[in-house]
Amino acid sequence: MGTTAADRPEVTAPGNTDDLHVLVLAGGLSYERDVSLRSGRRVLDALRSVGMDVELRDADIALLPALAADPPDAVVIALHGATGEDGSLRGVLDLCDVPYVGCDARASRLAWDKPSAKAVLREAGIPTPDWVALPHDRFSELGAVAVLDRIVDRLGLPLMIKPAQGGSGLGAAVVRDSASLPAAMVGCFAYGSTALVERYVAGMDVAVSVIDMGDGPQALPAVEIVPRNGVYDYAARYTAGRTTWHTPARLDADAAARVADVALAAHNALGLRDLSRVDMIVDAAGQPHVLEVNVSPGMTETSLLPLAVSAAGLDFGRVLSALVARAAARRP
Repeated sequence: MGTTAADRPEVTAPGNTDDLHVLVLAGGLSYERDVSLRSGRRVLDALRSVGMDVELRDADIALLPALAADPPDAVVIALHGATGEDGSLRGVLDLCDVPYVGCDARASRLAWDKPSAKAVLREAGIPTPDWVALPHDRFSELGAVAVLDRIVDRLGLPLMIKPAQGGSGLGAAVVRDSASLPAAMVGCFAYGSTALVERYVAGMDVAVSVIDMGDGPQALPAVEIVPRNGVYDYAARYTAGRTTWHTPARLDADAAARVADVALAAHNALGLRDLSRVDMIVDAAGQPHVLEVNVSPGMTETSLLPLAVSAAGLDFGRVLSALVARAAARRP
């Protein structure tokens, strides 16, 4: 399936990257615009630190003319939310024959839709909590009270509620009693038309980043996430002091190996390439449960992939430059 970062501690960017022109896309119009801009600036600085020619641009009406006038050798997508993760932008870049870091449009669409991704993971034998996907229209048509009662009967309590598409913890909530469920559903529907209602698994919240510099995917050290209020929501992710991270995660050797293997299995099952981040819960028995897979991980100062790169003893700029060189080699 691949190896862990400890097996290959040295990262060397393939070939000469000094003459590559790289475009970093950040911003967009999703709820995650501010986070995306922070990610984009971090990527820009990291690539410039290793001598690369890099430009930062928003994904707006000026993008396609710019690509036609001065095609970059590779694009780094630092866009979060639908713009960066639903596959549509990647499809447009394919039409323009512009290579990019990360998975292709098909795999991106699959990973973006959490219920679809979970179905693929379950089919591959990868553990993921039981769930039901509930569109807002069905929720209203069938009667909110009756539907919610049935969900609780089937999945039990507590439950995890989150949008079926989206990231950064927006619209997510843990529901521990039936009385709190309607408000959580309303909050979720504010960020998406379909809610993913998932059996809540208690345990250690970890994220495992996967990178591939050309020798096959490797799992970086797991990052343990300890939010102060117990829920890794938007505020906990991006507000200083709200969360403590342990890199590497405080797992024994066997559990650490299991989460690495599960992350690599999820990356491969969804057909991903270059990089991904697999979010999991490790229960009291040391069993990982995959919650979701992110194809455009955050790159901010508190984001999990850069923390994992540092924990592996790797330089963030050199890792990114290796991924850029790998993408540029795919240019038609």
